[in-house]
Amino acid sequence: MLAFWLVAAVVTLALSQLYGSRYNESVSLPGTDSQAAVDLLTHNFPSASGEADQVVIEALGGARIRSSSVRDPVTAALRKVARVHNVETVVSPYSVRGASQISQDGTVAFATVTWSTVSADVTQTDALHLIDAAKSADGPDVRISLGGRAITTEESAGPGVSVAVGVVAALVILLIVFGGALFASLMPLLTAIIALVIGTSTISLLSHALDTPSVSRDLAVLIGLGVGVDYGLFITSRHRSAVKAGRSYADAAQEAVNTSGRTVLFAGITVCIALLGQFALGVNFLYGLSAASALTVALTMATALTFLPAVLGFLGPKVLSRRERAALAAAGPSPDEAAGPWLRWARLVEVRSAYVAVAALAVVVAIALPTFSLRLGSSGANTDPPSSTTHQAYTALARGFGPGFNGPFQLVSEVSTPAQRASFASFLKAAAATPGVARVTRAIVSPNREVSLAVLYPDTGPGAKATVSLVSTLRDRLIPAAEAGSGLKIHVGGATPTNIDFSRVLSDKLPLFIAVVVILAFLLLMAVFHSVLIPLVAAVMNLLSVGAALGALNAVFTWGWAQGALNINGTGPVDAFIPVLLFSVLFGLSMDYEVFLVGRIQEEWHRRREAAAGRVQRVRRNHEAVTLGQAKSGRIIAGAAGIMILVFGSFLIGDQRVLQEFGFGLAFAVLVDALIIRGLLVPALMHLIGPVNWAMPAWLRRIVPNFSIEASGSVHD
Repeated sequence: MLAFWLVAAVVTLALSQLYGSRYNESVSLPGTDSQAAVDLLTHNFPSASGEADQVVIEALGGARIRSSSVRDPVTAALRKVARVHNVETVVSPYSVRGASQISQDGTVAFATVTWSTVSADVTQTDALHLIDAAKSADGPDVRISLGGRAITTEESAGPGVSVAVGVVAALVILLIVFGGALFASLMPLLTAIIALVIGTSTISLLSHALDTPSVSRDLAVLIGLGVGVDYGLFITSRHRSAVKAGRSYADAAQEAVNTSGRTVLFAGITVCIALLGQFALGVNFLYGLSAASALTVALTMATALTFLPAVLGFLGPKVLSRRERAALAAAGPSPDEAAGPWLRWARLVEVRSAYVAVAALAVVVAIALPTFSLRLGSSGANTDPPSSTTHQAYTALARGFGPGFNGPFQLVSEVSTPAQRASFASFLKAAAATPGVARVTRAIVSPNREVSLAVLYPDTGPGAKATVSLVSTLRDRLIPAAEAGSGLKIHVGGATPTNIDFSRVLSDKLPLFIAVVVILAFLLLMAVFHSVLIPLVAAVMNLLSVGAALGALNAVFTWGWAQGALNINGTGPVDAFIPVLLFSVLFGLSMDYEVFLVGRIQEEWHRRREAAAGRVQRVRRNHEAVTLGQAKSGRIIAGAAGIMILVFGSFLIGDQRVLQEFGFGLAFAVLVDALIIRGLLVPALMHLIGPVNWAMPAWLRRIVPNFSIEASGSVHD
């Protein structure tokens, strides 16, 4: 087994190095207005449908854009830019066509660089050559910065530092949980790393067959590292407990896989179901993202169930620390009994269950309240690190031309007759006079004379609410009036309207997606515990966790709370796909803790079945099962949550906004889920509900399969 995984890692890594990757950042939204604009430009106006980036020029030290000390080096640099591979056209601010690309005060200008291909096909090498060519004009009187999707992709740093910090932090937590046993602490990390090597290599190969954005690999690393270490922790912990209880190393490994391994299996399946459920949304951008994440989770699950037990077999007694081995030799086997602070915590929840439930629920609901004002969109260059060239370009353009120049709209229409061209020109005049519009360029006609294109610059930036309102005004009021009786069909496209459409599409489909995932998870938990109330409570609790995560995301990234402390730059809407992906992963992680917690409670419930004949005895039996199950699982859940929080939180160190949003959202959600929901609310509710926790109608029990996580199968009364 060990050889199989090592060979798989070497082979997939070699194949990924041989064939490379073909990531695709494009978003296709069939049936939307922005996609109709893209389709028209692609078929009739190829030069306008390619990726367009901007070279932003700032005159320094009292110089002006038209000063020779600025003009000469910039002109020479733009000639170099024009020779970069795959660059189609360069519109210089010193050309007749680009005369309007100089600010009124003469200190800021920009050149437009159009590639011969869409952004998905612009390589990082070509983008780097563009940056180098443009920055050759930098000097005492000139500062060059660049903006655009290709530039952002090239400049984005990988999550390397965050991963390293997360691994070290996870190792520290594992050492604490395992009492300083170094080899046992390294095993979950090694298991996760093997899965990540295979996963990231396979994702690179997958990008050749499925549209996959480059951020998929980074998100897969974040998810895989967190869940992989947790899965390894659950199995290794159960293995160590069995060894301490006197089992042989082989029997201990078997017991660990047959108990905690089942928890890992069901948790992993739930995560994969939730992730792959994104295919039902019908958005191509999410296909590669969800497939990559699900693949990584499946690999971490598989390595935890096969590779890890094999390595534990090699370790033998070294799975325990020296002190633990000495204690085992001196005092003999010691059963896994509830004791210490975790038992005291569980007893407190039992005694004050009603107060605990009300207080915990109030806290979670309060945290989730900002979700109702959640604003989805796309993080722009204004949220990039201040040292990045994209942020500098955004700032310079906003200063010279207004923030709307960073998010122009494309106004596209089919104009096959002179009358239609005149009608389109009249529409452009009306658009230019609309409140919130800075300016509208003159229309240019496609080479085949079938399509006209104009560019509209709003007064506000891409992420502003006013910009969203302006798109609605154009589509709902101005365009219908212009189309009436003219035969025109006008579309609003461009990056900003596309992001707005993307947000709306996901927002419309999100309720159905959530409903499908919740129902599937409910059915799976019903089969695991043969109960109706336990999966129902779990589904509600998981939704509360997601609500808390989204509420905190909105408060931090949109409202700006604690941004300095969290290394976050700028405010803006939350990226539209983050809630979908966050829900998918978090729902599975919550199930992980739910199954582990309730699984231990169920073990205690079945262990006491002989002594519970009457109603009072069954109530007491339920209290004891919940208390002892919580006490026995508390340390492991706390350790697993601590690892998750540190691993996910480490992605705040980086400068990629998407990873920061996702990392913070997951870290905060796990904190709420493990500390408040699984540590307080769920046990308190199980105490209040009583023996009905384990009830299921006889007719339903007969048709629901039994997927018990207990090694010997469930025993029901």
